[in-house]
Amino acid sequence: MELDLLVKLTSKAWSLKILALLNDGVPGRQAPLVAATGASRTSFANSLEHLIRLKMIERNPGHGHPLRPEFRLTAEGAVVAAMASRILKSVPDEDAFSVLKRSWAVPILALTETPKRFSAIKSGLGQITDRALSQSLCLLEDREWLKRDIDVSQRAPYPTYLAVNAGRKVNRAIGLGA
Repeated sequence: MELDLLVKLTSKAWSLKILALLNDGVPGRQAPLVAATGASRTSFANSLEHLIRLKMIERNPGHGHPLRPEFRLTAEGAVVAAMASRILKSVPDEDAFSVLKRSWAVPILALTETPKRFSAIKSGLGQITDRALSQSLCLLEDREWLKRDIDVSQRAPYPTYLAVNAGRKVNRAIGLGA
């Protein structure tokens, strides 16, 4: 999976969970998916439309009532849904999932398989602001999903960030390098 697609995918809070549920066999109708995600109808609808625009899911032609459509994974969506399922299984509970719902958490964890500087993470993510990156790094560090070390081997010391604990599990589940 490409990092750009991962950034787009995680820009809506419930996208990963919807894909993981479809991958795990939850029926592709709105009511069972809303109940399984625990999302509000508005947030769910926004995430569902987002996944349709990304061509991860599509309406199942010939199935369901026009007002109660059924959705299914596309070919690309099936691959991404398997990854989403691995990511969600790598976190212990709903409290941890609340971190994954944040826009930049998963892409940052994807980039930090090896120690990375702030500038390297920022350039890898492209459109992220300094503030958003700083806040996301602090959140992940507070959760102990990211380890911040100060490299003093150079004349000017600088921090590096590395995925650890649950963050490492998420990094492996993403499999960005694979």
